[in-house]
Amino acid sequence: MSTLRTNALEGVDAKNSITIVAGAGNITTTNVQEGLGKSWINMNGTGTPAARDSFNVSSLTDNATGDYSPNFSNSMGNLNYAVSFAGGENTVTWGLYLGHAGLGNATGSHRFLTTAPDNTLTDTAFASLVVLGDLA
Repeated sequence: MSTLRTNALEGVDAKNSITIVAGAGNITTTNVQEGLGKSWINMNGTGTPAARDSFNVSSLTDNATGDYSPNFSNSMGNLNYAVSFAGGENTVTWGLYLGHAGLGNATGSHRFLTTAPDNTLTDTAFASLVVLGDLA
């Protein structure tokens, strides 16, 4: 088996995307650009909210109780991106994610709310958000 080592790969199409074809008979295809998370954050939303770790997040805005906006270092290309969320308190997993109704998608950030089991807005000790879509 051969090994290819490089510091950079560049696609030749307009989106600069790269497709990897693998598997017996070339039956599995992965578009690298479309298949990667473009931003993520693992954060503590209590007290002064802060990222434990993140990718493509320049800062975190605490809008109000249970209301956060991770700001992207590199903006999304449009508002049609997808978001996955998980939240909880200590070892109990809960936290309803609300990201629309005038909030939600912006190209430079994603505003979301977290609620307790009784549906009241609350700060949460553990929140993770992953963004998938096209960068600008």
